[in-house]
Amino acid sequence: MIEIIKSGTTIDFVSKMKHVAIFSVVIMIIAIYGIMNNMKYGVDFRGGVEVQVQFDKQTGMDDIRDSLDKAGFKGAVVQTIGDVSENNVLIKVQADETQLNQVSENIKKSLTASFTGTNVDVEKIDIVGPKAGAELRMSAIKAMLWAILAIMVYVAIRFDFKFAPGVIISLIHDVVIVAGLIAFSPFEFSLSTVAAILAIIGYSVNDTVVVYDRIREAEEKDPTLSLAHNINLAINDTLSRTILTSVGVFFVSITMFLTGDGDLKNFFFTLIVGVAFGTYSSIFVAAASTLAFDRFFKKEVKKSDSNPVHV
Repeated sequence: MIEIIKSGTTIDFVSKMKHVAIFSVVIMIIAIYGIMNNMKYGVDFRGGVEVQVQFDKQTGMDDIRDSLDKAGFKGAVVQTIGDVSENNVLIKVQADETQLNQVSENIKKSLTASFTGTNVDVEKIDIVGPKAGAELRMSAIKAMLWAILAIMVYVAIRFDFKFAPGVIISLIHDVVIVAGLIAFSPFEFSLSTVAAILAIIGYSVNDTVVVYDRIREAEEKDPTLSLAHNINLAINDTLSRTILTSVGVFFVSITMFLTGDGDLKNFFFTLIVGVAFGTYSSIFVAAASTLAFDRFFKKEVKKSDSNPVHV
């Protein structure tokens, strides 16, 4: 097996966790600010019109976007449907119900004018109202929260309840930072973004579970060793595996991002950012949170022991 980092490393990750915690808190504050003030929601979440168009000749996606941009449809989402040879394109633009007929007609006019000699047929028009968009946005948030809670229950049952808070904190950390970076990027928060974030949640927890499994093994071998020692041991033992896995996913995601288009580009941008921070949180945030909670509860137990209740 290829090892980027040789086995037997003894990096003291625990000693660096205080500095990392400060970095994470600062990044999360910036991310929350971006989510609250700078997030650009896709048509699915803010309401708009979806128009399915068929060309009788092969047409480039970038050319279609340029044509729509010139016609005043800023930020239109353009993607192919089905086989590329069928020349079916889905166009999403922001509009309300009162503009439905006008929007579809303007889209057809702009495309016909831009692609002379090409027949443009509008096959289907769907409207997503602002209310439906808001409901869909709330459903997406609920889906992510339910996924995080289900993972917390799994970790609590599979390992120990002391590990569950660390998973919750690390996953919330990843989701907030990824969403915040999307807010500061030119990309929109759409259904493809939600799909990517759910994939990131699964990826991040997989890395975290590997570390937790090593911690549990170390505790079973020698119960006298401290949790901090076992965390360092577990992260060092799994470091090569973690980095190799992350680098593999990272390069595939970059390739797809560079060669993809439309929502595919959006999806893999989210995945690239998520893999980077998911790896970071698996090494630092999850284990650090577990250690912090463990020390906090031990202090509480000591306080209660030192102040017995007299009857």
